Amino acid sequence: MLEIEVLGNGEIRLTGQFNASQVDRVRQALKDVKASCALDLSGMSYISSAGLGLLLETQQRLSQDGHALHLSGLNPHVRLVFEIAGFDQIFDIT
Repeated sequence: MLEIEVLGNGEIRLTGQFNASQVDRVRQALKDVKASCALDLSGMSYISSAGLGLLLETQQRLSQDGHALHLSGLNPHVRLVFEIAGFDQIFDIT
């Protein structure tokens, strides 16, 4: 299960497991993002390749207008997934 919370400051928090069954829900939450956006992933315990793909798709869309996703709070397991995929070179991760 994945919880998606859009915070008042424009930040989006994802909590739980981001797998293929959750992609459409997250896509819906990210579709209206038009400027740089912070994603708080501190509560996310898992991300699948489908989840990585959606984040990459969103990053590419935003970068066309000079914006980006900024990811924070990745636990060691999720951070390792990003590093293995080379996504730590694509995203701003703090």
